[in-house]
Amino acid sequence: MTILHTIGDFVRDSLALIPLSYIRVLFVAILVVLLIWVLMLPDRETTPPDTKPTWSNNLKTWAAMTLLLQIAIYSIF
Repeated sequence: MTILHTIGDFVRDSLALIPLSYIRVLFVAILVVLLIWVLMLPDRETTPPDTKPTWSNNLKTWAAMTLLLQIAIYSIF
């Protein structure tokens, strides 16, 4: 066994002590923070230039829908 095995065992054993429910909450919280950030972006940053801003060409709409879907999936499963 090398020193890397010892370090790897220590890290694995330390991370195994964290309950998976805490990890799930942290992961979903990161997605929620990302959703809030996306919703706060100005429209000029999320629509193509020289086009009329509509819901279908606004990237903020699609990013929010995708993040909401991911939040729902990771919250349920």
